[in-house]
Parts: sequence; C-alpha cells; structure tokens
Amino acid sequence: MPFDQLHRRDFISLLGGASAAWPLAARAQQPGVALIGLLAGAQLDDRMLSAIRQGLKDASYVEGRNVAIKYRTADGRFNRLPGLAAELVADPVAVIVALGTQAAVAAKAATGTIPIVFVVGADPVRELGLVSSLNRPGGNVTGVTFLVNALGAKRLELLRELVPGTKLIGFLVNPANPTTQSHITDIQAAARALGVELLMLNASSDREIDAAFESLAQQRVNAVIIGTDQLFTSRRDQLVVLAARHALPAIHYLREFADAGGLISYGASITDAYRLAGGYAGRILRGDKPADLPVQQTVKFELAINASTAKALGLIVPDKLLVAADEVIE
Repeated sequence: MPFDQLHRRDFISLLGGASAAWPLAARAQQPGVALIGLLAGAQLDDRMLSAIRQGLKDASYVEGRNVAIKYRTADGRFNRLPGLAAELVADPVAVIVALGTQAAVAAKAATGTIPIVFVVGADPVRELGLVSSLNRPGGNVTGVTFLVNALGAKRLELLRELVPGTKLIGFLVNPANPTTQSHITDIQAAARALGVELLMLNASSDREIDAAFESLAQQRVNAVIIGTDQLFTSRRDQLVVLAARHALPAIHYLREFADAGGLISYGASITDAYRLAGGYAGRILRGDKPADLPVQQTVKFELAINASTAKALGLIVPDKLLVAADEVIE
C-alpha cells in the first residue's frame, strides 16, 4: 500500500478515555477504551505498526476494542516533534510510545508524569540521558534499545566481503543526530583496522542526501555505508534509488531497506523492538510503573541480501554470506 494511503488511514487520531499520569494508569483496567499516544519522527509501514499492535495484543489490548492509538508523526521534519509531543500530553494520553531518538527526547521534555515507552538505537543512559539506569529506570520513562551504532564495524566487514578490493568507502551521516559522533568514532576505528579509507558526508535533508550521492559518485567511492538515523529510514526509497542510479553498493542498518531494493542490510530487528515496546505499553496500562520496568534490549539481528540488486550491480554474493543471511531477496 502506498505511504500516502497508509498515512491517511493510520495517522487518524482515535479518541478514547485516558489517564493523565502513570499512578492512574490502572484506570485502563476499568471498562472503556484507553488512549495511547504514538510519537514518531517518520512514517511507519505496515510491518512496524503490526509489531506494535502485536505487543499490545500480547498484553491483552486490541486497537479498536479496549485501546485506541493517537498517531503523531513528524514525517521526517524532526523539529516538529516537541509540538507533537505537547499535543499528546495535552489530551492527555495514558502512555506515550516514542519511536526514535528525537521522539524519545521530545517526549521526555514534554512530560515528567505521563509514562513514556521509547524505542531507540542508542544507549539511553550514557548517550541520551533518558533513564538513570537500565535495570531501574526511575521516573516515568522506560523502553527498548537495540544495537545500531555498535554494529557499524560488522557492516563495514560485510561490505568488504561483498565488494572485495574496496579501498574508499563513503559514510553518510546525519550531523543533527546526537549519537552520530559515537557512530563515526566506531566506524573510523574499524576502517583503520581494515586499511580502508572513509569519505564522510553529512546530510540532514532530501536535498543534502541528493548532493551527498553526487559527491560520492564524483569522488569515485567503491561503496557506501548509510548511517543509522531515522531521517534515513524515512527516506528509504530515496536512498535506494540514488544508490542504484549511481551504481553504488550500499549497506543499511534495517532489513526494510533490502526489502525496498537496497543491496544489503545488517542490524537489529526493528519490528522485534516495536513488539517489545507495545508489550510494555500494555503492561503500563495494566498498572505497572515505568520506573520498575527494566529497559529491554532486543537480541534479534537480521542479515538481508537483495540478490536482484547484487546482480544489477554486477556483484557475486559469496556463498558464506548467502548461507549466513536470514533472508535472500530474489
């Protein structure tokens, strides 16, 4: 289904009863409909939304029956997130599920009482300051974290295996992301160990993404690593098209890129992380306090290879990568 249809259908505000803060979250156990606020920096596809709903269902909450979800997405314009978070607080919703680093930061800044369940790909303690510790989050915030930046070295190794002899690799990052510098540090260390030169490019908008790929082509890089950022997730189709147009082998951090035509992806399962977040939201509606729910870390990782894209780029996928892949897309 096209994104515009998905947006119209899934981002309609559904009204329902809600409690104002986590001490009153047990109200959701009474007859009626609880209201959850879903805050995201970018649009979500069917698989992502289904994962959240499955987590809620595991906790005995079904959208349209005993829970409603008010969807708020910034559509890639992340400066809108603080205002969208304020809207959810004003309703008020019973729980905010904040998807992505910028959404989580905006939600925490908006309320110190309404429970927040985040999904982030960075350290929520040291890098983001969302919680005081993983085991005892404290306050009104808990959630799910998944490794993205820490897997940068592995992505570099996979790209070298798929494109042997690679010496110059582009690295596209969003400088506005607070975790970008740690990602750069990890990738640079891995590149030095492998004897690979990195060409760093910044992009924080559609136009800058286009310009970055023009520069990559002009600099004759052998391949490109797409940094871990929700802006890039929201511009998935643009990135896949640009890589194909410039005949650049690219590795991504989410399986959804390979599904869309990207060459290869390796990273944590975003749908697994969203399912866990939905489950936590359901537990809070039942009366659990965020402060007592340890931050979870998804341990499901996915390697996906698009064999059709590899063929179009003239690449032969090594047998050991085909065997290791969780999914090979023909």
